[in-house]
Amino acid sequence: MTVRFIGAGPGAADLVTVRGQRAIEAAPVCLYAGSLVPRELLESCPPGARLVDTARLALGEIVAEMVAAHRAGHDVARLHSGDPSVFSAMAEQMRRLDAEGVPYEVVPGVPAFAAAAASLRRELTVPGVGQTIVLTRTSVRATPMPEGEDLGTLGRSRATMVLHLAVQHIEEVAAELVPNYGADCPVAVVARASRDDEVILRGTLDDIAAQVRRAGILRTAVIVVGRVLTASEFPDSHLYSAARRRD
Repeated sequence: MTVRFIGAGPGAADLVTVRGQRAIEAAPVCLYAGSLVPRELLESCPPGARLVDTARLALGEIVAEMVAAHRAGHDVARLHSGDPSVFSAMAEQMRRLDAEGVPYEVVPGVPAFAAAAASLRRELTVPGVGQTIVLTRTSVRATPMPEGEDLGTLGRSRATMVLHLAVQHIEEVAAELVPNYGADCPVAVVARASRDDEVILRGTLDDIAAQVRRAGILRTAVIVVGRVLTASEFPDSHLYSAARRRD
């Protein structure tokens, strides 16, 4: 039997892939993070399926559920918010499943930063303005960042930066980025992207922290920093240029 790590998307139940939906519908055991995965997706589980909310479980308990299901001959749908390739803690689960000889697959999902960009109606790679995206987070109350991945170092490129798990420390984030990006650099904070209660804040590194505090945003938010957020004067992409050879 197989464990399937499934990207459940950023929040809206219809932003799961067809492959992910089919895997959920076929799995007699489903593990999910109750605070992040939409309840509507769980309604797709087979009748009588074992539903396990992992929000309050430790890693060992989560893995034990998957191993037990495998030994009982059951497939497992392991739902992760967004896409499991980014900040999902999937790697340590896989490592333990390898040790137990439990097979697994990964079904990608819509990442939170993509949902945020869609809500902002912005392309994050604008010709002549920004062609690189840095996905990162902060280390406060979390696993320490590797050497050289602090915001001061990453910000030297002035590439578009997307921060997860950082909105609680928006003041520190802004202070670390100002030296490289400038206080007037555009910033957007998207909380609960794609959900009915989505909140979008737009500002600069100088004023975004105050906006976040007034709005009371404490979690489930993405911070986007970069000139692409307000770019209006830029060259057209060569992709659709009339001068481009298409033979």
